[in-house]
Amino acid sequence: MLPALLLIAGSASAALAPAPRMAGDVTHIGAVTVQGVEFKNNDFMLSGNVYLPSGFSSDQKYATIVVVHPGGGVKEQTAGLYALKLAEQGFVTLAFDAGHQGASGGVPRFIDDPMKRVVDVYSAVDYLTTLQYVDATRIGALGVCAGSGITVKASMTERRIKALATVSAVDVGAATRKGWDGKAPESALIPTLEAVAKQRTAEAAGAAPVHVPYVPAIGDRSAPRDLQEAADYYLTERGRYPTSTNQMLMTSVSTLASFTGFDGAETYLTQPLLMVAGSEAGSLWHSEALIAKAASAQKELVVIPGATHMDLYDGDGASAAAAKLGPFFTAALARD
Repeated sequence: MLPALLLIAGSASAALAPAPRMAGDVTHIGAVTVQGVEFKNNDFMLSGNVYLPSGFSSDQKYATIVVVHPGGGVKEQTAGLYALKLAEQGFVTLAFDAGHQGASGGVPRFIDDPMKRVVDVYSAVDYLTTLQYVDATRIGALGVCAGSGITVKASMTERRIKALATVSAVDVGAATRKGWDGKAPESALIPTLEAVAKQRTAEAAGAAPVHVPYVPAIGDRSAPRDLQEAADYYLTERGRYPTSTNQMLMTSVSTLASFTGFDGAETYLTQPLLMVAGSEAGSLWHSEALIAKAASAQKELVVIPGATHMDLYDGDGASAAAAKLGPFFTAALARD
């Protein structure tokens, strides 16, 4: 099994729809207004949705939160759900598709390169600073699953991010090297990297690219519990979305393996930090590792009893997490 199969692509309840289909579209979810937007990342455009709270006025300045989706996910899934829940608590929020994925630009398609995704976050913050209603001194970031490792890495060097939170955190580099539960010998990855090397040589000679899935087939009981739940969730009406296709270039495994999402946190991750994870999540070790090493003077790990990794993607689990996230960002992004 390729390590790519151990990287969750997440999603949220299909009940979250409707959402804008393209830049310029506007829709309403309850009292929240959602605007489709696009913004530049170097030579291509990223597709996003901005969520505006009830009573929004463009003459006011708002604390704003960037929400970063899981690997293989898109903005309409769990990232959009959390963006909505935080907008309901008074924040402006932005959920966007990673480059090369979803409705965003970038070729070849279906690259999963964590450092490219870090630059996506820089570009998202750039965009927010151009909006007259965003208080550029009060920008926070939230990452879900693999989006957490991306957001952590970005926040260490993107000092415009003033507060950071994670939900079901995963450092995809560590997960690729050590397995979903963190217990695999790192040397076990070498045969896979050899296969990736052969594939790169073949593609350089003109062979067609090979794609691998993020989550296993529904009913594959050989996969870890969290990934079985991811398949039951991500490949069904509960979270399925057309632009999230459960495929990644096989050659991305090498970029995933080289990523070190949490390295440097003991020096550079100084912002207030809140991590939310389930007590039954096979990914809990990521949250425990980061909370121990982060330099943040204000840091907290909230463990939700009985919850698995996927339980925090929607439903009661997401509501419980959002109930912690709102007060955290309110305090951490308060006006001086």
